[in-house]
Amino acid sequence: MAIIAIFVCSLLGAMAIGVPIAYSLIICGISMMYYLDLFDAQIIAQNLINGADSFPLMAVPFFMLAGELMNAGGLSKRIVNMAVALVGHIKGGLGYVTILAACLLASLSGSAAADAAALAALLVPMMVKAGHDKGTSVGLVASAGIIAPVIPPSIGLILFGVAGNVSITKLFLAGIVPGLLMGGFLCVAWYLVSRRETIKTTHQASGRHVLKTLYEGIWALLLPLIILIGLKFGVFTPTEAGVVAAVYALCISLFVYRELKIRDLYRVLVSAVSTTAMVMFLVAAAMVAAWVITVADLPSEIIALLEPLMDSPRLLMLLIVVIVVVIGMAMDMSPIILILAPVMLPVAVAAGIDPVYFGVIFVMTCAIGLITPPVGLVLNVVAGVSKVDFVATVRGTLPFLFAELLVVALLLIFPQILTVPAAWLAS
Repeated sequence: MAIIAIFVCSLLGAMAIGVPIAYSLIICGISMMYYLDLFDAQIIAQNLINGADSFPLMAVPFFMLAGELMNAGGLSKRIVNMAVALVGHIKGGLGYVTILAACLLASLSGSAAADAAALAALLVPMMVKAGHDKGTSVGLVASAGIIAPVIPPSIGLILFGVAGNVSITKLFLAGIVPGLLMGGFLCVAWYLVSRRETIKTTHQASGRHVLKTLYEGIWALLLPLIILIGLKFGVFTPTEAGVVAAVYALCISLFVYRELKIRDLYRVLVSAVSTTAMVMFLVAAAMVAAWVITVADLPSEIIALLEPLMDSPRLLMLLIVVIVVVIGMAMDMSPIILILAPVMLPVAVAAGIDPVYFGVIFVMTCAIGLITPPVGLVLNVVAGVSKVDFVATVRGTLPFLFAELLVVALLLIFPQILTVPAAWLAS
């Protein structure tokens, strides 16, 4: 019990006084090392280096770069244009466009903030002009943006795979159905919300225009197919898939769409490098705490505390989901994964829960934390891009947040919805 108290108090105490999360993790590791009489500066340095020295983690910078190239090179814009041509004429069609485009963009970049920012810039002005409430429109964009960490290629699933030593390929394939379910439930929520609004509908696009947008967008759509087929048939690993995605996005942006100029590459590379540096340092710092957690056998302490729930996996999963949702109100997704995955995963496995199933539910719940106040990274990004009051954004998000929590509840009650397709795709 004492080691759990030191873990929680040192981590939360450092964060409470404004220490950045990465340094808070190092302080937490040092505090536990002192308690166990194991302090050694060389161990800290070795774990920092080993934390970032990981072949699977090399997928992160490549997928980050691919996402930046797609936004700068016009792939994101063409996906939105294609969705508008297909369903934009339906009543409330721009909402369905947002959800469809979010699912397609999620299969390209894996970054919730980047996808939500792109969708907000492109679609919120169109939705407001059509007569939709601005807060509701922004709320839908934010809620659709968090599909990105669930559908592959997902940065969140990569981090969970590394932190929990779980197959990233299996996590990727298992994330497809839950991500699509999130999109489906958002469509139902949008239908219920938008039917009470007075909306201007656009004329149905001609067959020629639809074909034109499909032709222009086909290059963007080929990328998720290439990645999924390659992973399914073992052509490349998730890390190699990141390289394929980055090279493909670069070639399409430069030579097919020709919206990315050579002079723009420096800006795109700097943006990708800055984001990657933050994530990688966070991972390296988390490995210091993870090493001490392993040495102190902290998971066994947690298992002892949760022993009454070990015979009821669904109840245990519900408790973990509630804990992650509450923590997600105050912390970003990446640190939650890196801090809690090494602690919670052994508990789940001891209760007989499949680690791939646990990983997808865990990352989904962390993603939902991106749209829960007061922190809500995606909420802040979308509110800033759309120039909408934060409170109005939170209010507009609520019906869609509820819909996504229903998806998690459904997967907790009926795990087969996730596990059966995941087993078939991975076979």
